[in-house]
Amino acid sequence: MTHAADGAARTATLTLPRGEIRTPAFMPVGTAGTVKAMMPESVRETGADILLGNTYHLMLRPGAERVARLGGLHKFMGWERPILTDSGGFQVMSLSDLRKIAEEGVRFRSHIDGSEHFLSPERAMEIQCLLGSDIQMVLDECPKLPASEAAIETSLALSMRWAKRSKAAFGEQPGHACFGIVQGGTYANLRCRSAEELQEIGFDGYAIGGLAVGEPQEVMFETLDAVMPSMPADRPRYLMGVGKPDDIAGAVLRGIDMFDCVLPTRAGRTAQAFTRDGTLNLRNARHAEDDAPLDPACRCPACRKFSRAYLHHTVKANEIIASMLLTWHNLTYYQDLMQDLRDAIAEGRLAAQVAEIARVYAREPVD
Repeated sequence: MTHAADGAARTATLTLPRGEIRTPAFMPVGTAGTVKAMMPESVRETGADILLGNTYHLMLRPGAERVARLGGLHKFMGWERPILTDSGGFQVMSLSDLRKIAEEGVRFRSHIDGSEHFLSPERAMEIQCLLGSDIQMVLDECPKLPASEAAIETSLALSMRWAKRSKAAFGEQPGHACFGIVQGGTYANLRCRSAEELQEIGFDGYAIGGLAVGEPQEVMFETLDAVMPSMPADRPRYLMGVGKPDDIAGAVLRGIDMFDCVLPTRAGRTAQAFTRDGTLNLRNARHAEDDAPLDPACRCPACRKFSRAYLHHTVKANEIIASMLLTWHNLTYYQDLMQDLRDAIAEGRLAAQVAEIARVYAREPVD
């Protein structure tokens, strides 16, 4: 249900049996059944409506069948709200060894122990069904970039055939959704073709994959500008693996509804904090005697109870609480960012909000 719009951007509520999702939404990443350094109830306190899990990681360890025997992923990880699972196509490309792609699927070696595995569209959907995820992604082939248009076109054709097989394997699962994935590299014609072919198959939502893989931000935005007119207006639109605050803001401006990224949790484990004034590096000595909070406007425990000096101390002492507090802060910042963007859309001032976020994050590198 769409509530408000400002240009191409919109606010809406996605309703699933396990709960409502306010969009634009950011999904914290719980790759292996945990959001690193966080308890599930703490993730919820940040404002998250939905988490992301990953087929590739969970099929390798502990195994989808084991998770199913133990009651499904929600029970297993202690998160009763919606979960979206990626199909594993990107991880097969980026993490595994000896990837061999064929029409039937992809054979690869685990990055954990070198064991050999096979993932087909049918198996990817079976795993997600065993996990019990609320939103399930089709298996796609993620080519490494840069690549020629001919190579991307060949890859895209395979992904579209796999999408059709994935949708058939998903079948009828009342209360669950299946999303297609638009591919095509940075070639506008291929992206638009992919979006149109996926709509012919018919999905509950449409993701854009294969971006934020090293291309400059302006190229990502140019690709979105080209493909978004071909994306259906009556379905959720999800930009996979994005990203930095200014990436998210710019994509919301262009009509994207859903995001995920490891950045806020990974940054929390490497002493970086996102704030309304930019990114801070808590390893820097200038914080050693700073009694101010990370962000005076933030509601998280790291900002309400502790100083920059304390956080700097725990980082330098390699205390586990540093990762916990900085991750909690970063996830809170991201959820507040999404609420600010939703409010800006509702009030018709999104362009100014996006411009301010871009201005703040143009101050990189991290100080």
